[in-house]
Amino acid sequence: MPSAFKSNNTVLGSSWHALAILGLNRITLSGDLGLRLLWHIMHLVVSIWYFVLGLTNTLESFFISSGLFKRYRCLDISKVQYLAVVIDSEEARETLKVLELLRWLAAIGLKKVCLYDEEGVLKKSKEALTLWLKSERMSKETTSDQLFEQKYMSLEVISFSDSKHAVAKAANFLFKKHYLSANTEKPKLTEPDMADALEALGYGALEPDLMLIYGPARCHLGFPAWRIRYTEMVHMGPLKFMKFGAIIKAIHRFTTVHQNYGT
Repeated sequence: MPSAFKSNNTVLGSSWHALAILGLNRITLSGDLGLRLLWHIMHLVVSIWYFVLGLTNTLESFFISSGLFKRYRCLDISKVQYLAVVIDSEEARETLKVLELLRWLAAIGLKKVCLYDEEGVLKKSKEALTLWLKSERMSKETTSDQLFEQKYMSLEVISFSDSKHAVAKAANFLFKKHYLSANTEKPKLTEPDMADALEALGYGALEPDLMLIYGPARCHLGFPAWRIRYTEMVHMGPLKFMKFGAIIKAIHRFTTVHQNYGT
């Protein structure tokens, strides 16, 4: 075959190869643009949805706080004997916000409240929170004899370390009781055994009826698991955006729900 013909074929083959690559790049580029456009549209739709939802919740909270909704005016808190409030550790550093939240809970009439954050930030502020509660009691006692006879809100403050130490001590207690004894038969430990061990060691505290969670995570952030077997959990959003009406709504919804307990 003549060399000129070979060189022409080589040039044509290279040209077709280059055109094919260019076409594929254009298709890929157009596909990427389409995916990016689709992503931006979806992002816009979701952003609008959350904006409308946030605006709706804000207006609803305002109307509830103003007493415009009749069903929220008479709040029956008899079902909420013990309330747990879980706060993200970063947001728990906002002591003034935490105090405002406690003031709202006291105004609602809740008697027993447990504050929890994972890193123990609230435990460091426990003294200040306790002093605030005492000052609130003294101010109310001096203004009304009727208020003097009422029971005021008691506060428990815990962190993840309490849960960790409790489980470790309970496990050690069960090990010594069942596996270091002279009995040759070793029982299979169950949940009631762990509950009894925790109770024996003094960790069998009250179980919250309702838990309000403030922060980005929709979970209890390590709250002692043996204390929330029947606890209703409600995510309330960031602490800095907390609303009084949202608390009223969460408590009202809990009091109107029928709970079934298994055996």
